[in-house]
Amino acid sequence: MNKKISTSLGLSLLIATNIYSADKLDTITVTSATKSSQSIKDVTSSIEVITSEELEERQFTDLTQALNSVAGISFTSNGGLGQTSFVRINGAHYSNVLVLIDGIRYNDITNGSAFPQNILITDIKQIEIIKGAQSGIWGADASAGVINIITKDSEDGFHGTINTEYGSYNTKKYGASVSFKEDNYYAKLNAQRVISDGFSAQATRGVDLDSLEDDSYKNTTLSLKTGFNIDDANKIDLSHTIIDSESEYDGSDANDSDDKIISKSKFSKINFNHNDSINKLDIYASKSSFDRVDPTGYTNEFTGDIKEYGIKSNIEYNNSDFIVLGIDRKEFTQKKSYAIDYSNTGYFLSNSNKFNDDTIFTQSLRYDKYTSFKNKVTGKIGLKHSFNDFEFSTNYGTGYKAPSLYELSHDGGNDLNPEATKSFDISGKYKDLKVRLFRNKIDDLLTYITDHYENTDGTSVLKGYELNYNKNIEEDTLLSLTYTYTSAKDKDGERLLRVANRNLKFGLDYYGIGKLHLNVNGEYIGNRKDVGNTQTGNYTVWNSVMNYEINKTFSTYLKVDNLFNKYYQTIDGYATAERSAYVGLKATF
Repeated sequence: MNKKISTSLGLSLLIATNIYSADKLDTITVTSATKSSQSIKDVTSSIEVITSEELEERQFTDLTQALNSVAGISFTSNGGLGQTSFVRINGAHYSNVLVLIDGIRYNDITNGSAFPQNILITDIKQIEIIKGAQSGIWGADASAGVINIITKDSEDGFHGTINTEYGSYNTKKYGASVSFKEDNYYAKLNAQRVISDGFSAQATRGVDLDSLEDDSYKNTTLSLKTGFNIDDANKIDLSHTIIDSESEYDGSDANDSDDKIISKSKFSKINFNHNDSINKLDIYASKSSFDRVDPTGYTNEFTGDIKEYGIKSNIEYNNSDFIVLGIDRKEFTQKKSYAIDYSNTGYFLSNSNKFNDDTIFTQSLRYDKYTSFKNKVTGKIGLKHSFNDFEFSTNYGTGYKAPSLYELSHDGGNDLNPEATKSFDISGKYKDLKVRLFRNKIDDLLTYITDHYENTDGTSVLKGYELNYNKNIEEDTLLSLTYTYTSAKDKDGERLLRVANRNLKFGLDYYGIGKLHLNVNGEYIGNRKDVGNTQTGNYTVWNSVMNYEINKTFSTYLKVDNLFNKYYQTIDGYATAERSAYVGLKATF
């Protein structure tokens, strides 16, 4: 057995389930917990990281599939590849989750939600998932958590990759990446393309998908990262990403429509960094631009953007302590379908203290000033303590979701206020087992009533627990299990729709045959209700992956999803893929 491959693959799965051995913690650096780069072992927040190694092991295609491998994460989708998908953290509404690409806001400006189905994973270095209210650090729309996607960096010298895949539904995936790095300059260009005939997005239960028209999907993603050192203490980094997608879909009132959602999004950022012995200073500007045409959607055509400017300083003191403080300003503008805009200026402060190398205490405070609704003050505190083989952590935070531009344009004359969230979690880890309990309370819920939105009285409560177990049951075999129980109820005590009460995820990896890696994984979804009290849960889906390293240059894989051809729906009336197989090849030079 190739020991190096076994170690790398095994570690990446450990990372995915957030169970780490003490000697590996120093190798993982995260940025989204406090807006500052730090070792994951020094983070009090409930954070999970998916690395590029684990993404390649499982051969995911888009962000939705990757996130679904994590405990407490669930998704629903209006069909197959490329169809509108929604990701929830611990049952919270998807618009309460802030999604970032290299620190640039990805959430759509119209309804506040992100569209993870359009984010391809080939160029991703790391995905950070912070659970619980994070508005005290990141501001609006982070009341349920933050998903920060970090793309790959350039390596020293000249490097490149070429990847291709072909599979079911005439799905083709291909791309290339080239990078160059020397002492004072780096540049990386990545291009990815996915084309699929797909299958009918909408389907009545029991109807043969082959009898319905296919809903195709196309995605072209281009990205550029470059930067240069001005001198030893100062540097400039720039990034630009274009996501151009087109997906045929079926609306809620028709099985065989020819409607298409055509979307072109651009994300750009420039950052100046100064680094000396006590201070790390960042001055940055970013822009997220959205241009989408949706013939039958509630926003038929719109063009809008988010501009953000900020300055942030990270000051170290007492050797192991630091404070982060800064100001940022965001400008939200909608230009088509309805013209509306607002702006937000935020002032934030985070402090982290470490005592005796085994106790960490963090505090964050943020004040947000708005032009369209009441200002908000949010905060967060966290404590983490380790001794022997046991680790304990707890976090309390407040958060909020700002009314979206669409909600503001349909407020019926009401003065809308942000939703307010109070979030608490407590975790304990002993050797291979981790237990986390969570409780989130949401007030002033934004609700659609007849023809407008308004804040409703009452409190919605989302609570439950997560179990993570990861164990090397043999020298070359790794078992991974996660179980999540979620009780999600509205102000009247009624269960929230599309949130499963139980979710079991499992994986078994075997590395004992030379350069071959075998994986079987899957999940069980418990009771889950949809509109009209329809049941969409109580099913199990199995998948398998086989990876093989041919030599130092070439590797290949075979992936089979829905191994036992289970018929199920995540949203009532919308189809999911039958048994499907994909084969891929990658060259690295």
